[in-house]
Amino acid sequence: MKRSRPPSRTRPSARTGSRPRSRSRSRSLNVRALVALAVMAASVAIALTMPVRLGLDLRGGTQIVLETKSTDTTQADREATDRTVEVLRGRIDALGVAEPTIVRSGENRVVVELPGVQDPKQAADVLGRTAQLTVHSVLGPAENPADAAEGKTEAAKDGERVLPDESGQSLRLKDATLTGQDVKGADARFDQQGGAGWHVTVDFKDSGSDRWAQVTGEAACNPAGDPKRRVAIVLDNKIISSPQVDPSVACGAGITGGSTQITGSFDDAEARELALLVKGGALPVPVETIEQRTIGATLGDEAINAGAWAAVIGTALTALFIIVVYRLMGALATVALLCYGLISYAALAAVGATLTLPGLAGFVLAIGMAVDANVLVFERAREEQAARTRPSTRSALTAGFRSAFSAIADSNITTLIAAALLFFLASGPVKGFGVTLGIGVLASMVSALVITRVLAEFAASRPAVFRRPRITGISSTGPVRDALLRRNPFLMRRPRRWLAASLVVLVVAGSGITVRGLNFGIEFTGGRLIEYSTATQVDPERARDALADAGFPRAVVQSSGDGDLTVRTEELTDAEAATVTKAVAELGGETEKVRDELIGPSLGEELRRDALIALGLALAAQLAYLAARFRLLFGTAAVGALAHDVVILVGVFAWLGKPIDGVFLAALLTVIGYSVNDSVVLFDRVRELLGKERKTPFDRLTNDAILQTLPRTVNTGMGAVLILASLAVLADDSLTDFALALLIGVVVGTYSSVFTASPLAVELHGRDAGTRPARRGGGKGRGTARPGKPDRQTPASRTERQEVP
Repeated sequence: MKRSRPPSRTRPSARTGSRPRSRSRSRSLNVRALVALAVMAASVAIALTMPVRLGLDLRGGTQIVLETKSTDTTQADREATDRTVEVLRGRIDALGVAEPTIVRSGENRVVVELPGVQDPKQAADVLGRTAQLTVHSVLGPAENPADAAEGKTEAAKDGERVLPDESGQSLRLKDATLTGQDVKGADARFDQQGGAGWHVTVDFKDSGSDRWAQVTGEAACNPAGDPKRRVAIVLDNKIISSPQVDPSVACGAGITGGSTQITGSFDDAEARELALLVKGGALPVPVETIEQRTIGATLGDEAINAGAWAAVIGTALTALFIIVVYRLMGALATVALLCYGLISYAALAAVGATLTLPGLAGFVLAIGMAVDANVLVFERAREEQAARTRPSTRSALTAGFRSAFSAIADSNITTLIAAALLFFLASGPVKGFGVTLGIGVLASMVSALVITRVLAEFAASRPAVFRRPRITGISSTGPVRDALLRRNPFLMRRPRRWLAASLVVLVVAGSGITVRGLNFGIEFTGGRLIEYSTATQVDPERARDALADAGFPRAVVQSSGDGDLTVRTEELTDAEAATVTKAVAELGGETEKVRDELIGPSLGEELRRDALIALGLALAAQLAYLAARFRLLFGTAAVGALAHDVVILVGVFAWLGKPIDGVFLAALLTVIGYSVNDSVVLFDRVRELLGKERKTPFDRLTNDAILQTLPRTVNTGMGAVLILASLAVLADDSLTDFALALLIGVVVGTYSSVFTASPLAVELHGRDAGTRPARRGGGKGRGTARPGKPDRQTPASRTERQEVP
């Protein structure tokens, strides 16, 4: 009996050691649950109170037609009108209007279409202001104040002019010392300490900074209170501020630092509008608003309904697939994905984003891709469970979340880098894509790392689940991993063969760009805009069908104004234009052309240049991050695979003769993010194995990483393919090309991460080592890490028996 006492003495200490760990796990679960509830409550509140703005294709909007006017020094020709379009685009972006359409119409007109604008009149006023900013020295009061009162602002002598100041006093102004071209930036700010209220801070460029010091230095030579000590800031022939130079400024020294403040009786809206105009720059020529009207959606109800049903069916198929593969954990992941959709929707509403039909499809696709983080966790939990190092499903899940965190973080950080650079450097729809992409990434991380974890750990701790571990879906390794375990193929035995195969596919697809050329859409090339007035009002849906039957399937048809119909197509011959008119007349009876003009591209040269610069910098930033986080060769291999995917996708579209338009651009940017994610997940596993098996050849380690991550790759790809196949088959033609581009991108991206990025990394590593990669046969030799046997690949996990909260 006495010999049995020592074991009994140890039991209390074991219990006391386990209780703190249990309390710690419970506390961590409670904290995550509170965070999840807070996020969901905020999302529900936003979703119920702030509707998402719908785009021109779903709801229509406001159309404003501006006409450029010639001045004494500048002719309002096509070149000046194109420059005007770019300035207006910057103003619209600053107004917070996403997904607008801005095109040159004819030689001197600009057509602006704005979705969901709450105050069209204010938008027209802001767009129509020339915003010519100038800074003048004050020569003194005007001798004849009536000149200013009557608006006589013509030069008197040596460029002098007379204008009334803020109080109505007429001032003689010297010729402009600075103009808007000297301005670097402007911001609206509120002065809480000084009590000055809202004002606009203007920053000058280097040359402007010197001239600002000069003009203020000259004014400082006059006594305080003298009108000559003032400096007048003029916007569109109106003095908006004429402050006295502070007495502390010495004569001739001036105000240095290159900035000034425009003060006045501004409220927040007026200050922001003024900053917008100053920062956006002056229009090269004045513009006049000649027409403002309401326009209908570019897509019909049938197309919208078909797209919505395709999205619902695709999402349901993806959820069903995840539940079949991962059972209970898959069902909980589906709940978390629905929460992800709500969080993303609320975030889009909160930032005032505009939702278009391709954006809606991309949003649904993001739900499919958000499965990736859950799949990563569940596959790592399966490995832990199969290694028999975890005593329970909950501890296996905890280890799975811990092990998958680095891959989830790295893949999402690289995507966030790209999203941030697209937002800050690009403009137009590319800028909007950066916002949507960033929101999707952050929401997916919250969904996977907080909501899924709370639900999964809560379910795994239930006694019923503990007694039936098979229902969790992570107690077995799964059919894909079992097949790899049986065969254990050595895919990286000859990496150059895979690179040669990738090169062949690249050349064949890429040759389509040179042989067939790219079929740029209206957004890139411009085209023709014809507006009709018909005796009988024509339904745009019927007009689209009639024009498609007549050979113009890509024509954009909208209702316009009071019963008119607008048709926007690529460039037409006179015979083709007559065919379009005949098709409309057959529907509407007597038909009259109200407008027939050539239009410029909505994705202009400057917007395309900014997008390419932003994309190039995003790739460089991703390469730098991957080089710092992993190795330079991993970053190089990932970016190489990305370039491979982009060229193949563009080349396939060239061979098929598909249009390269704004919808394709959104699909291309999505594919770029998908491709980088796949490569990062794979290289994260290679890095992990490198830290544990330093003596194993690099090609063998890479092969093991491929086999270990392949189940995740297959399951994630299936989730995306199910949604895209639904969109391609069930949706309207407007989404078919979008879904096709993404299907190609997902397939090529999955292939390239395994058979392009991996062999490229093996070859680069062999060159760095000064020798060719080791070539071993069989794949079943001693020391080989086998997929599905994490106990031989992750020895550290054997000793880490305690659960990590």
